[in-house]
Amino acid sequence: MDIRELVKPNVNESIPQLSPGDTVRVSLRVREGDRERIQNFQGMVIRIRRGVDGGRFTLRRVAYGVGVEYTLPYQSPLIEKVEVLRRGKARRAKLYYMRNLSAKRARLKEKRSPARVASAEATSEEGE
Repeated sequence: MDIRELVKPNVNESIPQLSPGDTVRVSLRVREGDRERIQNFQGMVIRIRRGVDGGRFTLRRVAYGVGVEYTLPYQSPLIEKVEVLRRGKARRAKLYYMRNLSAKRARLKEKRSPARVASAEATSEEGE
């Protein structure tokens, strides 16, 4: 017997397709006392774990010189929305080596989509 037969994971539909190296902004619902507010966390996806429970992803950012990591489940009801700001070009699945890098070395090149490449070539031809 598998756990998938007993419980179906209800994955949050507001989460787009993510991959390691992407820079994302996650809007989280934070409850303080009897009030609830939205708090944004922007960071790079360094790990994605897919599993029977729906999976989870880990974000990393450096705030005031201290590395901060959040691990969020895909089926969390606290996630309001996830925006992909930048698609990073990563050659491995787990980017743990980013923990040892700082400043400019911790940046990844951006993946170029075919639509962006075509528009960039069109604008360069117009300028000539």
